[in-house]
Amino acid sequence: MPDAPSPSSSLLAAALRHRLTWPLVTLALLLAVNTAFNASFLHVEWRDGHFYGSLVDILNRAAPLALVSLGMTMVIATRGIDISVGAVVAIAAAVGAWMIGGSVSGGESRFPLPLAILGAIGVAALCGLWNGLLVAKVGMQPIIATLILMVAGRGIAQLITDGQIITIYYAPFFFLGGGYLLGLPFSLFVLAAVFAGLYLAVTRTALGLFVQAVGINPTAARVAGVQSRRLVVAAYTFCGVCAGIAGLLISSNVKSADANNAGQMLELDAILAVTLGGTALTGGRFSLVGSVIGALIIQTLTYAIYSLGVPPEINLVVKAVVVFIVMLLQSPDFRAQIGALVRRPAAGGALS
Repeated sequence: MPDAPSPSSSLLAAALRHRLTWPLVTLALLLAVNTAFNASFLHVEWRDGHFYGSLVDILNRAAPLALVSLGMTMVIATRGIDISVGAVVAIAAAVGAWMIGGSVSGGESRFPLPLAILGAIGVAALCGLWNGLLVAKVGMQPIIATLILMVAGRGIAQLITDGQIITIYYAPFFFLGGGYLLGLPFSLFVLAAVFAGLYLAVTRTALGLFVQAVGINPTAARVAGVQSRRLVVAAYTFCGVCAGIAGLLISSNVKSADANNAGQMLELDAILAVTLGGTALTGGRFSLVGSVIGALIIQTLTYAIYSLGVPPEINLVVKAVVVFIVMLLQSPDFRAQIGALVRRPAAGGALS
């Protein structure tokens, strides 16, 4: 009779099966690689009234991607996809810069800052609402519906900015993406507020169950009384809001709005972050914590690529290879095949 597995081995097996294990392992390995090539990578010091260091910089730059990834998580959980978030980031940044008045070098704002922020987020929410209506009401495929805004959104942003890079001179706006609170980047507090609100909504209310039901079987969810179409529209609208906030953080950090480059390729990074975090692209199963970890993985990997001096023309290839390996490790079928190959020689040796 084979020996019963020990409690420690059972805990290890359960840990390896957890959806967050491999993302955390990947993040730890990337941190170790950065530390190996840069001895001061983990060093954090207090300077000019706030914490300073590579880790702080990674967290600050990962905040916009993490915000977009949270919105993308809810869309993917409902069996959707949104490839227009990069364009929505550009639109929100352009609207915010226009309302603040980027051409005014005297440091005055055309509209009050709270109104400019709400205006940019409101326009981004309308973009998300448009995507949601096309998917839920018109019946378009999500990738086609959002492709429309992905293409047109850059043009809309360029119309708002007259095809120019708008430089912002209004100092209070800089605090949003470049300021510090309690020694930490203010963007982290924005991310924490959005994450906390969404996490409480999906864990303390029935929203999480409704999203899972729609993602697993939208027809059955509708028969059970779930307002699946409204939920899909709400998911896309929330994704637009997250992209709008990210656009404000990015434009505030660089003190400008660039309709051509703001949010470029951000939709792909967001999808990668969500999948790295354990959310199923087929809908239903999702992880908010995993999406944030996925955003940190991508930003840490980007930092490692540039700090190691990898040529820019192959950095996307390196990123793709790392993501490919992580996704293989997260696949239960792949791990089962590897386990079978490992056990086969051992079994053969035992028989001999």
